Amino acid sequence: MPITPTYPGVYIEELPSGVHTITGVATSIAAFVGWAAQGPITYAAQILSWADFQREFGGLDSRSLLGYSVNQFFLNGGQQAYIVRLVSADAVTASAMIGAAPKSLVISALNPGKWANDYQITIKNSTTAAGRFQLQVLYAPSGATPAVVESFANLSVTTPDPQGRYVVDVLQNSSNFIVASVPAGTTDPPADATASLGSTTSGNDGTTLTPSTSTIASGNFETALQASGGTGGVNLLASVDIFNLLCVPGEIVPTVLKELDTFCLNSRAFLIADSDPGITDYTKLNAGPGFVGDNSAFYFPWLQAPDPLAGNVNRLYPPCGFIAGIYASTDADRGVWKAPAGTATSLSGVGGVAVPLNDKQNGTLNPVAVNCIRSFSAFGTVVWGARTTDGHDEAGSQWKYVPIRRLALFLETSLYRGTQWVVFEPNDAPLWAQIRLNVGSFMQTLFRQGAFQGSTPQQAYFVKCDSETTTPTDQDNGIVNILVGFAPLKPAEFVIIQIQQIAGQTAS
Repeated sequence: MPITPTYPGVYIEELPSGVHTITGVATSIAAFVGWAAQGPITYAAQILSWADFQREFGGLDSRSLLGYSVNQFFLNGGQQAYIVRLVSADAVTASAMIGAAPKSLVISALNPGKWANDYQITIKNSTTAAGRFQLQVLYAPSGATPAVVESFANLSVTTPDPQGRYVVDVLQNSSNFIVASVPAGTTDPPADATASLGSTTSGNDGTTLTPSTSTIASGNFETALQASGGTGGVNLLASVDIFNLLCVPGEIVPTVLKELDTFCLNSRAFLIADSDPGITDYTKLNAGPGFVGDNSAFYFPWLQAPDPLAGNVNRLYPPCGFIAGIYASTDADRGVWKAPAGTATSLSGVGGVAVPLNDKQNGTLNPVAVNCIRSFSAFGTVVWGARTTDGHDEAGSQWKYVPIRRLALFLETSLYRGTQWVVFEPNDAPLWAQIRLNVGSFMQTLFRQGAFQGSTPQQAYFVKCDSETTTPTDQDNGIVNILVGFAPLKPAEFVIIQIQQIAGQTAS
């Protein structure tokens, strides 16, 4: 704060530097939407590894493509993901009534599914403190010895509890498996007992989203994407702080994919779309992906990979999980401005492609925005295309290439978050100079990392914020305009080598 001098002498005043560092946001946090046997259904759950998915959503399940795609994402370089679990209306949450009034307790599974039928609840009353009891959660699948997975001591069924051990509150805040409710009129805990969590109401997985006859067919996701009045399904991602990539494994309906592209546009994210596994004749894609969007890319064909649940026999899987992992590894190694394609994108855990393609066949699909996945003897199975679904040659879109669109999304999100400090600042020349300083510093850092075209900053980018971009009328309306331009790097799709024979020279 300003110093008020009161005596003759020297005063020291510290001045703010005006530096507000803009940090680049993450670029490869993936979101997966699909059916799982267990896990939360009211929010998108964050996972940081395949082990996290196994623990929270049950791992691989032959009835669903979700687990396989998540596993393939982490196998190919993915680091962070959000999972949206879909279930149908027939999904049931298992529960058990233990005891009878006035000594009773209702225990319910934390979320719907048959998974809860493998768990038991044990109640044991305290012998030293009246009204106190211990509750244990046991994992007890058929034919196995029960094992304690959670234990809660010194609980009560009355509230307020002087020790803060009211059973409803304790389980709500601490249990990974169950919640509790106390029936009206209950005064004491139930007698010592062990009950199956599914003894009163048997759990149901709600598997109608995934056809029981085939895990390869597309899931019926249309209803789930708009569930709960537009707040369920993929819309749960609206509450996530940031995600960059969206995968709905096995979804192939063009109208739904277009809706997902629009959702990604509004979320500054990018959709990785799967082709139809039934397409074995590449000419059926000569018209393109079947939908157009700036914020999506379409990949063909499906991939062969071993199924650990079937003796590692190869079967077909949608490419989205593999591709999302390649996006993540390319971002980490080179940057979001590098096309996630080429000989360095060898896919891990892949046994081949469902439809082998040669150069000529690839040449008919690439111009219509179909990104091909191909197998080469020297490089393995690699991504061999980097176009958005708006990348049809005839469209001439500025967002033709995946890395350009994703770089723009990265800049938009980073600048949006990094300029929040500007709001309510005095809107005049000093503020504009600070904005140019901070945004320019961010862009200069990216230039040095090789994110833009050009050999000088002037050729690579510009930042303009002054009296030309923000007029007196804008100032009167509380508006400050910041103009940021960048020269994107376009991927080298076509490498042309010209060879010329030099004519022999006669001696003079």
